[in-house]
Amino acid sequence: MDQAGIEAITRMVLETLNRREEAKSNGGFPVPVGVSARHIHLTQKSVEELFGEGYHLTKKKELMGGQFAANETVTIVGLKLRAIENVRILGPVRSFNQVEVSATDAVKLGVKVPVRASGDIAGSAPIAIVGPKGALYLKEGCIVAARHIHMSPEDARQGGFHDGDIVSVLSENERATTFENVLIRVDPSFTLEMHIDTDEANAAEIKTGDSVRIIRA
Repeated sequence: MDQAGIEAITRMVLETLNRREEAKSNGGFPVPVGVSARHIHLTQKSVEELFGEGYHLTKKKELMGGQFAANETVTIVGLKLRAIENVRILGPVRSFNQVEVSATDAVKLGVKVPVRASGDIAGSAPIAIVGPKGALYLKEGCIVAARHIHMSPEDARQGGFHDGDIVSVLSENERATTFENVLIRVDPSFTLEMHIDTDEANAAEIKTGDSVRIIRA
């Protein structure tokens, strides 16, 4: 390795150590918050069942990681025909269907919904989805999303975190709250952000754009 390479690696190590020391002195590693409302991920097949053959989602707003909020919304229906209308679909389409709701939504729907990491839908709650051109019934796929933090590899390196780590996070406001069991998710497409649902945000008086701190792993 040449001198330039050695110097570059040395700078990276020093930056990481400085970031960790700064985080410690400030009481933790700072992370912005994004409050996640109820939403749905669908396969292309399901999109066509709900909106018509050959239909494709249209983009309303860009999100991190190449995702987007679609213009399209649907109605979700739980037990005893309890429903919530205007639930936003997120794109692009996926290889599986997943409905993410809050615990309060689950009560309104009359469905017992487990807390799960995104993608962990085996044995989760059933739900019906109604669109303008059709409806479908999912035997599983409805979850309350586990609180989590998205990080790029660089953010993870600077903080000393790894994909799959479980951390505690402190919110320092009038209703100071410590969030336990927060999952770290690392991917090159991610922007640093902690995602909590509307129930958690309301209880802790947190809004999108507020800052919290990872205080321990």
